[in-house]
Amino acid sequence: MSMARISSGLAYPDRFYAAATYAGFGGDSIDSSAVTSKFSNDVALLLYALYQQATVGPCNVPKPRGWSPVEQGKWTSWNGLGSMASIEAMRLFVKILEEEDPGWYSRVSNFTSDPVVDVEMNRNQKTELPSNNEVTLPETKSIPTENGNSVETQDKDVVVDGLGFVGVYDQWVAPTVSGPRPKPRYEHAAAVIDDKMYIFGGNHNGRYLNDLQTLDLRNWTWSKVEAKANSETPLAITSCAGHSLIPWEGNKLISIAGHSKDPSDVVNVKAFDLQTYTWSTMKTYGKPPVSRGGQSVTLVGSTLVIFGGQDRNRTLLNDLHILDLETMTWDEIDTIGVSPSPRSDHAAAVHAERYLLIFGGGTHATCFNDLHVLDLKTMEWSRPSQQGEIPSPRAGHAGVTVGESWFIVGGGDNKSGVSETVVLNMSTLSWSVVTTVEGRVPLASEGLSLVLSSYNGEDILVSFGGYNGRYNNEVNLLKPGHKSTLHDTRTGTPPLDSGSGVQNATNGTRDVELEFEAAQEAKTRDINGDNNEPQTNEVNEVSELSLAALKAEKEELESVLSNEKSQSLQLKQELIDAESKNTELYKELQSVRSQLATEQSRCFKLEVDVAELRQKLQTMDALQKELEILQRQKAASEEAYAKQKQSSGGVWGWLAGTPPPTEKS
Repeated sequence: MSMARISSGLAYPDRFYAAATYAGFGGDSIDSSAVTSKFSNDVALLLYALYQQATVGPCNVPKPRGWSPVEQGKWTSWNGLGSMASIEAMRLFVKILEEEDPGWYSRVSNFTSDPVVDVEMNRNQKTELPSNNEVTLPETKSIPTENGNSVETQDKDVVVDGLGFVGVYDQWVAPTVSGPRPKPRYEHAAAVIDDKMYIFGGNHNGRYLNDLQTLDLRNWTWSKVEAKANSETPLAITSCAGHSLIPWEGNKLISIAGHSKDPSDVVNVKAFDLQTYTWSTMKTYGKPPVSRGGQSVTLVGSTLVIFGGQDRNRTLLNDLHILDLETMTWDEIDTIGVSPSPRSDHAAAVHAERYLLIFGGGTHATCFNDLHVLDLKTMEWSRPSQQGEIPSPRAGHAGVTVGESWFIVGGGDNKSGVSETVVLNMSTLSWSVVTTVEGRVPLASEGLSLVLSSYNGEDILVSFGGYNGRYNNEVNLLKPGHKSTLHDTRTGTPPLDSGSGVQNATNGTRDVELEFEAAQEAKTRDINGDNNEPQTNEVNEVSELSLAALKAEKEELESVLSNEKSQSLQLKQELIDAESKNTELYKELQSVRSQLATEQSRCFKLEVDVAELRQKLQTMDALQKELEILQRQKAASEEAYAKQKQSSGGVWGWLAGTPPPTEKS
């Protein structure tokens, strides 16, 4: 036996108290000068309020009466938190500190050092020798399990068949990788296209990332993807975390939603073209959802189903939106039934292209282990009963589906990382534990990614990154065993119906044939008997009649299936025609909107012209009135002057000695 020493980060509440001491809130009093010297006023007030909420509880002190802006601001910030739980306030305090000062933890002094966890590793595991058709992957590290049955391969070769591990089922293995490793991170997004795993964005030491990294799953080599500038629409890629990455059309990666330093008001959709190595913003129609991070995005056919998350104000959501990738149109869905409570960092999967499953997630203070199912045809939520070993509450976990199985890895419960890897049979809704890791290893982390790859007909789960007190950039692999993915359809009626007869039309004929053959064999066994008694004519006649009835039933079922197929094709064609008509109508609507906007602009200009003319007309009326007044004043002046002249002429004549004119008789 050997002991591997793994250092872990501080758990809550110790991590909060370390952060509070660093920020200047430790001890019996608050060092206001230390706080204001490190943070802006708004951040300092928020940290103060969260510290009081975490250590004292909700604000019950009266509002300050004196006029002190600082005290008023403190009381307002604290009172605004309402009844927020103490642990939620602690986590928000640490999160804000990490965003403002990413390197705070490395600079904490005179505080409890990281504890050291002893991890037991088993070196007695036998390793198979490679055959001629097998390749070896040297120096592959093992992931210790709780029961000590880990596959220890350090300093040894791991036998692989192509790239699929032989004899190493249902155990996590860390392969040796080459090339420059990406920065440790969590809340990133991952997707697989053409045997390459792409990693985009994430959170590293409180800072959001915008790099695109790729791991070649054929030779396990890391490399950074250098994006090229798009000459038509140059795009600066925003650093983000808590987003989703979806492979599309075999050569595109769609990045959707996520948290960022300067978030937009609504969800943005960006695409990276793997042929041109350029980013572009995808134009969408309809009403997009509000910006968010920690949501689930599930690809169902050619649509993306988005549920929940946390908006830019840290408000938890439980709304449902659908983005049609063919028309790029958003649609907010009104569901029936009881929706899951608002949450983020949950996991989602689709079963039979009809049922959306939501598991776990949480708020800032509480984690869930509930399972909700949405019927995408009726848009009705349900909460079916779970069977088997139901997982513990968790958030920040990751999941992928392999056939009927939904594998869930990692996550946390506000105290520690979850160590077990579990699997849900989506038809029977029965849980089971695949394996359990030991200690604070990367697999027991929040915000890790999990993707599915396939080699030589065998599936492999690939995990990367995560946060469990420290940021990780490790790669781990698991090859699901047959027991993990085996689904026996004869164990009873599954809780989730896999679909209607139209959906199963492709397998219907085969099912009828198998039924017929099984019935025929059963009849033959009944006829022959275990004691090899002689067959009688009566038995032969019954057998022939039974076979004839079965054949007739088979023909009838085949006819029904044929009709269902025909109706399905007809409905599909009608759907295509309706979508085409809808697209044309939408284009026509856009054209009418454009024309309406043009007419509105013209009307506005005409209204402006009319207003100007009215103003001029009013001015002309005033001038006309003023002219009339002046004309009347002029006429009066002229009349007064004439009278004055007539009367003043006799006086001057008298002064000059000229006698006044006498009237002629």
